[in-house]
Amino acid sequence: MAIFYAPEIEKTLQLPEEESQHVVKVLRMKEGDKIEIIDGQGTFYEAEITLAHHKRCGVKLLSAVKEYGKRDFRIHIAIAPTKNIERLEWFAEKVTEIGVDEITPIICDHSERKVVKHDRLEKILISAAKQSKKAYIPKLNEQTELKQFLKEKREGTLFIAHCYEQDKKELSKTYQSGTDATLLIGPEGDFSEDEVSQALGNGYIPVSLGQSRLRTETAGVVGCHTMVLVNELR
Repeated sequence: MAIFYAPEIEKTLQLPEEESQHVVKVLRMKEGDKIEIIDGQGTFYEAEITLAHHKRCGVKLLSAVKEYGKRDFRIHIAIAPTKNIERLEWFAEKVTEIGVDEITPIICDHSERKVVKHDRLEKILISAAKQSKKAYIPKLNEQTELKQFLKEKREGTLFIAHCYEQDKKELSKTYQSGTDATLLIGPEGDFSEDEVSQALGNGYIPVSLGQSRLRTETAGVVGCHTMVLVNELR
């Protein structure tokens, strides 16, 4: 069954224009057809189309499941934008499918890209959430300088993944299931030594994501999947 995104569905009982157009003009659905809807805040609906209009598709809500897929932990990935923006978009799509809760683009000393199109990434998160049947849309924060990010207080365990030769533990053995976590992922040139030092001074734990040297977007996906898997295996 097709899934659509409508953040104010209980108030309006109709889909946004873009989703309405997809229902009526692309899928050619009609009155009486059943669809599924997410509001991005944790509610999953089953609905029936009552008005097949390409700009304001009306629906009748048949059922609603609150806190659909809610977990007892939160994963926040703070990642340096890649020079090739398509790789960052790929990362955003995949971690949404896997189960990320929050994403923050961070600008680092070695960053090759310092501008991110927030609206474009937001659309990718919504599409990935619909595709993977998730009722929660990850929170996407505005890009920020790493130095500023490190100053902000955060709940849970703090991790930084870097490639310098120093004492690091495997993320899979350090992260504890059922707990909130923030993971820092640096640019292709890695964090600078000063940035690593600042992170450690602010309580971040240095971790390894395995034996291979990973691209930025791959490291983000591996880090997210590792923590989700630790929770699933408990």
